[in-house]
Amino acid sequence: MKVTLSTDPPLKVTTDLLAVGVADGQQGRDPLVKAIDKASQGSLKKQIRLEKFEGKDGQVLKATPGGVKAKQVLLVGLGDQSSTVAAARTLAVRAASVSQSYGTIAIAPPSEAPDVVRGVVSGAFLGAYRFTRYLTGDRVPSKSLSTVKLLVDKRTPELREAVQAGVALGESVNHARDLTNAPPNDMNPPALADFAKAQAKDLGIQCKVWDKKGVQKLGMNLLLAVNRGSAVEPRFIHMTYKPKGVKDAPKVAFVGKGITFDAGGLCLKPPKSMLDMKCDMSGAAVTIGVVLAAARLGLPVEVHGLVGSTENMTGDEAYRPGDVFTSLDGKTVEIINTDAEGRLVLADALAYGRELGLDCMVDHATLTGACMVALGPWTAGLFTDDEELAERYATAGAVEGESYWRLPLEKALREMLESEVADLKHTGERHGGSITAALFLREFVGDTPWIHLDIAGPAFQDRPHGYSGKGGTGFGVMTGVRFLESLVAVDEEE
Repeated sequence: MKVTLSTDPPLKVTTDLLAVGVADGQQGRDPLVKAIDKASQGSLKKQIRLEKFEGKDGQVLKATPGGVKAKQVLLVGLGDQSSTVAAARTLAVRAASVSQSYGTIAIAPPSEAPDVVRGVVSGAFLGAYRFTRYLTGDRVPSKSLSTVKLLVDKRTPELREAVQAGVALGESVNHARDLTNAPPNDMNPPALADFAKAQAKDLGIQCKVWDKKGVQKLGMNLLLAVNRGSAVEPRFIHMTYKPKGVKDAPKVAFVGKGITFDAGGLCLKPPKSMLDMKCDMSGAAVTIGVVLAAARLGLPVEVHGLVGSTENMTGDEAYRPGDVFTSLDGKTVEIINTDAEGRLVLADALAYGRELGLDCMVDHATLTGACMVALGPWTAGLFTDDEELAERYATAGAVEGESYWRLPLEKALREMLESEVADLKHTGERHGGSITAALFLREFVGDTPWIHLDIAGPAFQDRPHGYSGKGGTGFGVMTGVRFLESLVAVDEEE
């Protein structure tokens, strides 16, 4: 898809669809809406009244008003936050999603601030996204959105840079969505590692991959324990983006859970719960997406992507409740429930990461159903002991329109992880399940500042919501990038 800056007046731009964002209650006052209505001799206003369009968040109105060169006009309600990055992205997502088979659309951004333009461009890629790799015959879409015009007063260098950034961000999110949506017979640990290597090579960044023998040499016995029931070898992936010519750059690692299919191990999941377990590697997809975006944006931050990847199956050598394994950092862990495998894989990856001399680590994982029970399907749980990191990450999420809610690392629940035969049990009791999972992970981060993000809800959707259609969402990539940019801003201020 091609994105261009256009100085064509909105009423004269030649396009299949002209998209206009309208703030809540401004449907009769918005200057562009008034201009279109005047050109159409009042027909637009009549339709607005007929369909009771008020500019509320989520409302859309498609019209063919006449008097403009655009074949159709789409009004998108932006609610009461019409000038934000999130609102701008919403406008573009709605426009692109209803125009997936069109040739060209034109979007009038809520403002020409570079951040807003970046949001519009990334949103266009999110809205145009379709996962069609496995469709055949007449199920393959014959057309796709080819060109998006952003209507601006001037084509400035700042806006050109914003367009490039929006493309990089949107495509990185869609990479994460592709990885998550791919079926588990194709997207297994070797395939995930191959994708990371190929993308890293294209961008000129480092990517080292350990196969099963390599993982054994590293001493990642928890990752190996989960892998024992699978016929497919595990992989450990370490991607490294280092900015050129930047001294003393902040150093951050993103760590992702890469369970490419989760049958639950011997503690087998019920069939209905197993159906979408290809999405259990969403944390890995987000991790890869953040590293790719950081490299394409040329951020002055050193970014590491760490992914432990395996299937969790029920083969002859599958690990069992009651087994004890020694983690990478030397702690022994008693297995309680083989369907709580993600924290084991993350534990070894976090222990590896803490040896890199990082300023902080951020992990993404579809970790617990308990987090979904607590926060619903669209909000991620955020855990950290670091107040400044918590505020910085939540702020980044708010700017990008991704929802996070901080949950407590309640010290009193730590006793649930005490084992009589090992240093730790890897699960606690039923209550507070997302908290005890986070407390288990904290045992492996050492003194490194750390954020744990439980994305079990928003990583994969059963119906369209917000920026995302059904399926993998890439939730977390945009916030991760915004967080990295905030670290750079701090350094510049200092």
